[in-house]
Amino acid sequence: MKSAEMDTGTIDSLQQLLFEHKREETVLEADSITILPPQDVMKTMQEIRGKVTTTILDPWYNKGVGGERDDYHEWLFSVVKAAAKISSNIFLWGFPEIVYKVVEQVPAGFRLVTWLTWYYKNCPSVIRGWRSAQLACLHIAKRGARLYPEHFLNGAQLEKQRQGKLRYMPGPPSVIEVPLLVGFVGKAEQVGHPAQKPIKVIEPLVLMTTKEGDIVLDPMCGSGTTGVVCKKLNRRAILCDESEEYTRMTEKRLNIQRVPE
Repeated sequence: MKSAEMDTGTIDSLQQLLFEHKREETVLEADSITILPPQDVMKTMQEIRGKVTTTILDPWYNKGVGGERDDYHEWLFSVVKAAAKISSNIFLWGFPEIVYKVVEQVPAGFRLVTWLTWYYKNCPSVIRGWRSAQLACLHIAKRGARLYPEHFLNGAQLEKQRQGKLRYMPGPPSVIEVPLLVGFVGKAEQVGHPAQKPIKVIEPLVLMTTKEGDIVLDPMCGSGTTGVVCKKLNRRAILCDESEEYTRMTEKRLNIQRVPE
């Protein structure tokens, strides 16, 4: 995998990324995927001393699987605020009726870049009435954070750019149309997680906000899809989940062992 120079403000060389664990300090190498032992999302973010380029937050949605809590919105605001202290970009997943409240409380110095929608037609819901076909993802970024729409250019557009003939920079759509990983759809990609997101859903988030060598944090990593994407795109990643089961799932999927406690 290739490495790249980091933006000013990110950690480089021997100080690339250090954690305040009781175990020996862990350095994130130039092309590595690091899996931390299971722990709470807030603890993970509080232990990171440096800065990451992008943090992907995919909490349980306060419906069904994962249970419910009365203070969910307050907790969610606190998670986003903690992510803003260490990240230039934040992606927050959730049902539209849940995450819309975050739009009204974007951390100081940050802005809502866009409201992304993951659209899928193959939801196997048995609920009578409207069948769910979407999930929201808020892209919140520090003011001035760089985006990379050029990462989505095709071959012809790249050639025009090289020749100085590309009149404008076309960006990807804010609706990501990819089917759910259910049944025989994406069978080769499925690893047994009840809410596993496809690689093609996470990939645009990483492409738009990072370049090679940048660090992506996923403190609720589930099945480790963010790690798969970062490995494919030559980004560094820090993965963690409070579930022992999902941590093992991520280790097996990426063939990487967690950092010793």
